[in-house]
Amino acid sequence: MSAGVPLQFSEALNLQQLGVPEASIKHGLTSMESDRWIICVEPSQVTMVDLQNGAQVSRRPIQAEAAVMNPTQNILALRSGTTVQIFNLDAKAKVKAHQMPEPLVFWKWTSTSNLALVTATSVYHWALEDANPPVKMFDRLAQLGPNTQIINYRVSPDNKWCLLGGISAGAGGSVDGNMQLYSIEKSVSQHLTGHAAAFAMIKVPGREDPAQVLCFHGKTAGSPEPPKFFVREIGRDPSKGAPFGIQPANIPIPPDAASDFPVSLVVDPKNDLAFLLTKMGYTYMFDIHSGKTVYRARVTQETVFVTTCQESTGAVFGITVRRGGVFRMQLNGQVLVPYILNTLRDSDLAIKLAGRLNLPGAESLFAGEFERYMAAGQIAEAARIVASSGTALRTPATMARFQQIPAQPGQVPPLLQYFSILLESGRLNEQESIEVAKPVLQQNRLPLMEKWLKDDKLQASEALGDLIMPHDVGMALSVYLRAECHAKAIQCFVQRGEYDKIVPYSTSVGFKMDYSSMLNQLLFNNPQGALDLAKGLVNAEGGPLIDIQATAEAFLSSNRVQETTAFLLEALKENKSEHAYLQTKLLEINLIGGAPQVADAIMQQGILTHYDRPHIGKLCERAGMWQRAAEHYTEINDIKRVFKNSHQMNPEFVVSYFGKLNREQSIMLLKDMMSRGPQNMQVCVEVAKKYHDELGSEELVGVFESARATEGLYYYLGAIVNASEDPYVHFKYIQASCMLGQFKEAERVCRDSNIYVPEEVKNYLKSSKLPDPRPLIHVCDRYDFVDELTEYLYLNSLLQYIEVYVTKVSPTKTPMVVGKLFDLGANEDFVKRILMAVGTACPVDELVEIAETRNRLRLLQPWLEANVATGSTEPSTHNALGKIYITLNRDPKSFLLNNMFYDPKVLGPYCEALDPQLAFIAYKKGAGECDDQLIKVSHEHGLYRDLAKYLVERQDLDLWAKVLTPEEGKENEEDPQRRQLIDQVVEWALPESTNADEVSCTVKAFMAADLPSELINLLERIILQGSDFSDNKNLQNLLILTAIRADSTRVAGYVDQLDKFDAKDIALICLSESHMLFEEAFNIYVKFAKPELTDDKDEQVEMQVLAIGVLVDHMKDLDRAKSYANQCDEKPVWSKLGKAQLENKFPAEAIESFINAEDASEYVMVCAEANEGEIWGALIPYLKMARKTMQENLIDTELIYAYAKTNNLTEMEKFVTGPNVANIQTIGDRCFSEGLYQAAKILFISINNNSKLALCHIHLEEYRDAVEAAKKANNVSTWKQVCFACLRAEEFRLAATCGLEVIKYPDHVDDVVVYYSDLGHFDHLISLFEQGIGLDDAHVGIFTELGILYTKHVPTKVMDHCKVFFSKLNVSKVVRACERARLFQPAVYLYMQDKQHDNAVKTMIEYAPSWQNDLFLDAITKVRNAELMYKAVSFYLTVFPMLFTRLMEVIETAIDHSRVVSILKRTGDWALQLGLPYLKSVQKYDMSIINETLHELYIEDEDYEALRASIEKFKNFNMIALASKLSSHELLEFRRISAYVYRCNKKWSQSIELSKNDRMWKDCIDTSNESEDAEIIESLLRFFCETSEKECFSAALYTCFDHIPPDIAIELGWINGYHNFIMPFIIQTFRRTHQRLGELETRTAPPPEENVENEVAAAYNNQLGGFGGGVLMLENQPSMGMAPPGVDMSGFGVPNPGMMPNGGMPQMDMGGIPPPQMMPQM
Repeated sequence: MSAGVPLQFSEALNLQQLGVPEASIKHGLTSMESDRWIICVEPSQVTMVDLQNGAQVSRRPIQAEAAVMNPTQNILALRSGTTVQIFNLDAKAKVKAHQMPEPLVFWKWTSTSNLALVTATSVYHWALEDANPPVKMFDRLAQLGPNTQIINYRVSPDNKWCLLGGISAGAGGSVDGNMQLYSIEKSVSQHLTGHAAAFAMIKVPGREDPAQVLCFHGKTAGSPEPPKFFVREIGRDPSKGAPFGIQPANIPIPPDAASDFPVSLVVDPKNDLAFLLTKMGYTYMFDIHSGKTVYRARVTQETVFVTTCQESTGAVFGITVRRGGVFRMQLNGQVLVPYILNTLRDSDLAIKLAGRLNLPGAESLFAGEFERYMAAGQIAEAARIVASSGTALRTPATMARFQQIPAQPGQVPPLLQYFSILLESGRLNEQESIEVAKPVLQQNRLPLMEKWLKDDKLQASEALGDLIMPHDVGMALSVYLRAECHAKAIQCFVQRGEYDKIVPYSTSVGFKMDYSSMLNQLLFNNPQGALDLAKGLVNAEGGPLIDIQATAEAFLSSNRVQETTAFLLEALKENKSEHAYLQTKLLEINLIGGAPQVADAIMQQGILTHYDRPHIGKLCERAGMWQRAAEHYTEINDIKRVFKNSHQMNPEFVVSYFGKLNREQSIMLLKDMMSRGPQNMQVCVEVAKKYHDELGSEELVGVFESARATEGLYYYLGAIVNASEDPYVHFKYIQASCMLGQFKEAERVCRDSNIYVPEEVKNYLKSSKLPDPRPLIHVCDRYDFVDELTEYLYLNSLLQYIEVYVTKVSPTKTPMVVGKLFDLGANEDFVKRILMAVGTACPVDELVEIAETRNRLRLLQPWLEANVATGSTEPSTHNALGKIYITLNRDPKSFLLNNMFYDPKVLGPYCEALDPQLAFIAYKKGAGECDDQLIKVSHEHGLYRDLAKYLVERQDLDLWAKVLTPEEGKENEEDPQRRQLIDQVVEWALPESTNADEVSCTVKAFMAADLPSELINLLERIILQGSDFSDNKNLQNLLILTAIRADSTRVAGYVDQLDKFDAKDIALICLSESHMLFEEAFNIYVKFAKPELTDDKDEQVEMQVLAIGVLVDHMKDLDRAKSYANQCDEKPVWSKLGKAQLENKFPAEAIESFINAEDASEYVMVCAEANEGEIWGALIPYLKMARKTMQENLIDTELIYAYAKTNNLTEMEKFVTGPNVANIQTIGDRCFSEGLYQAAKILFISINNNSKLALCHIHLEEYRDAVEAAKKANNVSTWKQVCFACLRAEEFRLAATCGLEVIKYPDHVDDVVVYYSDLGHFDHLISLFEQGIGLDDAHVGIFTELGILYTKHVPTKVMDHCKVFFSKLNVSKVVRACERARLFQPAVYLYMQDKQHDNAVKTMIEYAPSWQNDLFLDAITKVRNAELMYKAVSFYLTVFPMLFTRLMEVIETAIDHSRVVSILKRTGDWALQLGLPYLKSVQKYDMSIINETLHELYIEDEDYEALRASIEKFKNFNMIALASKLSSHELLEFRRISAYVYRCNKKWSQSIELSKNDRMWKDCIDTSNESEDAEIIESLLRFFCETSEKECFSAALYTCFDHIPPDIAIELGWINGYHNFIMPFIIQTFRRTHQRLGELETRTAPPPEENVENEVAAAYNNQLGGFGGGVLMLENQPSMGMAPPGVDMSGFGVPNPGMMPNGGMPQMDMGGIPPPQMMPQM
């Protein structure tokens, strides 16, 4: 975009180049909520472009429909269907999720913490901070219904207004815009007609509060009025005044964008501008304050679908659809005002924008307005002009203008009015702030000053702070801080006593000062202040700013122990090793100085660790601080000495102290403490408890045992025994408990502990012979020492404990106890008593085993029967009792049959040895659990009949498999056991069964065992030999199926004999590929198709169809099938036959069968096969039959085609004109493609398809009819085909008629041209296009192609054609044609008219015959490529050298003159001479290469006057090189110029030497004087003396008077006898000395007091400019009068020495220059 327009536009990046697919760059998939992120949703991922980090791209595998990023945080919102989720990308966590009631159509972040969700009916707000779901805000108006696409949603800055905008299709292809403005407070909506809107906050002149305005585009649908730009303030409190608003302004829509509409409105909050972007890429820039259109341009050709604003710069970002260009546009402030002045001609707008935005370009306007108001005496208006001018007019001169205006009586002084208006508009500059502060401080109005400073109305400076200092130190401090006057700020801190702020401030600003002197001074006057300052100095960033030790000594020297302690604590808080001495000193001064509690507190905090610990320990011991002393000692002897006072120490400290000692020290100290008596036993126990892991249990036990402290040992071990895993601890604790009589505790440990060594504890307890054996009982019970326990108790006559043990402690151990008692020979009655006491709790199996091994089983019978009597169902009890009964033969069969609780697996094997039949009964009782044992005992003892009966009754296929399946590897061997079993089943077990399930299961078992022969025999006996199951369908099915598998020869017989089987299923099995019994299947279908077996007629027909299906599908016997069909004569049968014939490619026979069946269902395949066989004559009757029952498109279509193929056109035309559903278009195309043009013509006439009809006429060579049909069709494709056909037939008139219709369409013009050209009819082609340009709707392509044809065939008409029809040409195409034809003059003309000046210039340079001077000069000034200008320079130098100067006059301001000079030099010396006028004209730019080139030309021409004039006027060249070159020139004037150049470059010596050589004495004297160098002047004077140039010597003294020391002049005059020549110099020297002494005396004389006071008052009055009699009315404050005469206005009681009155500049030595009498008055 041009640099002279007020809009900067650039493309920042391209999303496609970043890898984003084009399909994802559109509305809804790509979002940009701020200038931080661009989010693109792709099919399988989400792409994020970080605009803050160089457009860094990151991709995340997220499946979502849309995504938007929070404007300021890395929080991403995702949407999929109705689910909305929010994720924090930094925390990698889900923030919120919600399921919306309906899908979203639009969403947007309205702020950092709110997400707006728009559905088809409502608008919701979802807050980010809380966990609440989205809140419904309002419902959409009817004007924004479901057909409206939402493109915009905004919320006002005060969060009280919402705006929803959308677009919808309007009448005539237009796009209507509707918006809904909703008030949250009033819950009211307003409908607005427009496309785009935005909220903005602006500062309205004359108002303190900002205005919240709504800017929107307004356009009523269907209205002829242009759209308008509206600005309205909303939400203003009526009590504060009328709302802001402007008159709606028309938006200037360009003519080519009448149908354009806005898509976005973005506000620039920095400059109060609004940018309106449209669909066609236009951008309108509006001033919100006035509503005026500032600028309009088309910035892009693509549609912009998303925009955002960068608030920091005011720039607007946007993304174009599909291409993904991300552009940036921003106000170009430097050219805005000149653009408004020069282009818009709106000076009022220019002044307002320049003032509001502080932009350049309107300075002259402001100055003119200011002068006009000043001349008219309108002071307030002039002041407002100054305030609105930015910084252009706010100068001291302006203040002086207001100050010079006399104040009118009773009115505010002009200067005060000026300041008041400036304060209203903004901030005062430095000088203005000082001037306005003086009267305010004089009247002591400090609140007003404070308000101004708080509102940042004054610019801080040192001078302003000095004015405020006497009145308010705090206020002055704030000024000094803002003005960065560090020394003054520190003085304020001192005066305010804020010493702690001095160092942080000095460090932060990098200010250095002498703190030591300040600290020493404060130490005596303010010790606390010195402490605060010292703390700040040691805590300064970068390290302490003072010596810590020296500072501490300074405090101590003043006997400030408390301050010293506080300082050292602050200085040593980092605990560095190099501060060890100071740490020791800090503790020492408190321990010795009588403050041990302070030292104790310091050590308690632990902040110091590097001090001398032994030394401090001794000091603590002396102070009686035993605990602190112990902490500091490391030698055990010192520790023992201190611990003599352990009774005075805190027990907790003593316990924790042992944690610091090693193991040996701890044991030694414990022994020492225990040796001092029982008073230390408790604390020693605590120590042992805490550190037993470190010190070792054995060592600690040894300590207590050595001191014979059994009680202490007991308490110590009792504390650790529960957590200890040391067997020694547990044993010692049991031992100590027993020694102290704590049997309960010993019993508890023996019962609960798993740690002790059982053998060791058992032996100890047995040897101790405790009166209470319970600990021993628990040990023996837990570790299975039952035999020893029983023996111990039995031998020690503790029988009651045996009974207690088995009944209460461990009843499960009763068998072991009983067994031991058996071994010890105990009384049987005692054993029975124990068993009866234990009862059912005793394990039966173990007891029975023990009794059996000792042959005492019968002893248990009473106990077992007692358990059974109590209801015991335990199998082991019944097993034991059963063994007893079987052994005693007490009715065992009854027991085995009736008892339900014994285990057959136990009693079965027990019975096998006694009676196999009892074992069979026991195994049978197992209900399948003992089947293997039952089968085994049956085989071993020949119980086959019982086994056969058992198998039939069990109905268990798995059990059958066990007995029927041969063993692996013996499949082919005969198993006699299996044969006997099968015989028993077939002969006896199964025939006796009347249960169908038993029979079925047995049959299945035989089938599973693969015994087909046996199965057939079995089934024949059941079915054929008469039984209850003879008519059983399943058995008949099974018999036939078995025969199919095993003996297929029997199948036919079974089919004839049986009639209860499933015919269809059996037939399907016969037809299967594994059997292929087709004849048997056919017989089954035929048999069951008879009425005696199938009553239902439909089922009979179904069987017949299945039967013929066997013939046609399996047997493939179509002849037999046709005979069977004739026999049946049923339509389904014929239909089945027809389908088979059709599949076997017998279409004629199939058609006959389908006609017999009256079946048209296969019409599609019939038509296809008939077409393939070309039997259209046979097909026609079938199709007629089909039309009777079906109305299908294909049937009618094929019938028409059959008529056409049989050339039965009369029937076809009759059929077509009648009712039908044929696809005539398709069949017409088919006939046309097959060359049946007459039939196609009839068909196309019937459907009025004139396009195809025209083609038919062409093929039939009916060209006139073809043209008529083309006219009716009015289709460009048809016109083109007819045209080309007529052209081929050389029917040129008809071809032209069609061609005129074709060339109306730009896309087809090239086809016409190519076809005519290929046939060589160029004249007819040109004639056609010449007729075409006369058409009403002639387009650019016609004129363009005619021009191209002229370039090829009639070049004489090209120029005239271009001039007449330039506006209707495609210039680029015509130009290329002209260049191909080498017609360059027309090409240049077209380039110029099309403003392609670069190409025009190129053409004229490359092809000289096309050159025209005026045309070339006009074009060269407008080229965009600057390189062409330099090519033009070379071109003119080479071809038209005499016009070179004219060329350079034209392009002078647009070229780089250094390059032109280089071109001239490369061309040759003649070119430089030719370009001399040009070089002189551009020398005003003072460029070195131009100056040096001209100098070379002047030297070559010996034109020294021009050379000197050039050197004096232009200084940009290599002066030294020129001077060196001219120094040896043969002409004097050139050498003088060399000396002059040396002098200009302060090369005094070289210049003087040159002048000396040429005896140019005046030049020597002037050069010396100009140098002001006394040595150079003295050298020249001596030279004149040596050469006896007396007059020159005198002239040098006169000229260089100010720089010659008097002694040198007098010396040279006296030596050389030039007394008369030096006398004027001496006289002048004495005169000047006298004058300077007089002035010095005047200055040093003290002035009278009255004069000083008058000067002060006069100076102040002059500065106020008439304030004394006026009223001060700044900021609408109460009036203040001036101070009475005689009061010092500077703010100080007595003026400081060396300072000027009123706080002016100090009077410093000015080096002999008279000081200024007064500061300049503003």
